[in-house]
Amino acid sequence: MTTSSPPPANGLDTQANDPRKDSLIEYPSRFPIKVMGAKVDGFVHAVTELARQFDPTFDASTIELRDSRAGNYLGVTITITATSREQLDNLYRALSSHPLVKVVL
Repeated sequence: MTTSSPPPANGLDTQANDPRKDSLIEYPSRFPIKVMGAKVDGFVHAVTELARQFDPTFDASTIELRDSRAGNYLGVTITITATSREQLDNLYRALSSHPLVKVVL
């Protein structure tokens, strides 16, 4: 048997409109992001600068690099301090739209 609570008297369900309820991530938290692109000069620097724009505390010494099997592409893992879903969404959009970036995971 399932129970359901009655709708609020004002007709607005505040929990349904609360973006914090839509996320499984607790903020702030350390959040790894993998960025893949062509192995060219400036790629790692571009990813680093975007990370710093969205996380001023970003520590570039935590970057992990991994070459593709053929060596044509580079995987860059950055770990930022995520403070909100909006911050993560904006960072993903900025990374995805950068001309050197092929994939963001």
